[in-house]
Amino acid sequence: MIIDAHCHLYDEKMADIKDEVFEKIDSCEVGCIVSGDNVENSLKCVQIANAHKNIFATAGIHPHETEHFDDNMLSQIRSLCKDKKVVAIGEIGLDYYYDENLKSQQLIALQKQIDLADELSLPCVFHVREAMGDFLDIVRKNKDKFSHGGLVHSFNGSVEVAKELMKFGFFFSFNGIATFKNANNVLKVIDFLPMDRILIETDSPYLAPVPHRGEVNRPSYVYLVAEKIASIKNVPVEEIISQTKLNTERLFNIKFK
Repeated sequence: MIIDAHCHLYDEKMADIKDEVFEKIDSCEVGCIVSGDNVENSLKCVQIANAHKNIFATAGIHPHETEHFDDNMLSQIRSLCKDKKVVAIGEIGLDYYYDENLKSQQLIALQKQIDLADELSLPCVFHVREAMGDFLDIVRKNKDKFSHGGLVHSFNGSVEVAKELMKFGFFFSFNGIATFKNANNVLKVIDFLPMDRILIETDSPYLAPVPHRGEVNRPSYVYLVAEKIASIKNVPVEEIISQTKLNTERLFNIKFK
């Protein structure tokens, strides 16, 4: 079984292919971590996870969803985390790509959700875009709160940033971007990272790998990411599939069937 460590199966873009997607999951071809980005979608993640043995869920407020973040939202995420299929707080983080005006709200939401993860003894799944400096600052500030782990999904930082985050025990996941022509920086990081720190993902329905770029992405396409990483690491693709499954299970303290 190959593991897609980060996807959004509830997204409406998945509607036309959901039967195919769930058939592959239920037949144990692929296992998934389906990641929430607001309260409503986190609830959907929990419902999907409870309907399929090889799907687990995360619950959290994405930085794009923090404009109206408040303690009521946080309380609802805390309640969702009582479900046994919820394995992390996420995806949370910082994203200044579209609007830096929400910077203060993003920082507040990120801090409170890191605190919640620490309170509940759960790992965090992070989204970071155009905000790596502030993200590193908040990680350093909270260095004692990551004993249960952290994952930077769709990692696009430098080797130097990866070295820094490894000090805190973080993992890094890679998706279809690794197959794009302009992915030199990502490939350098993959080459640098030890195998026991790498996860693979699709971020479905987004970021479909070559040769499917521009299509609706799906968890089974994670095999193409595994192939790319295998070529960089100069190992058989089966080794990448096995190691990334082990890494995912270790980070999230779970076992796929």
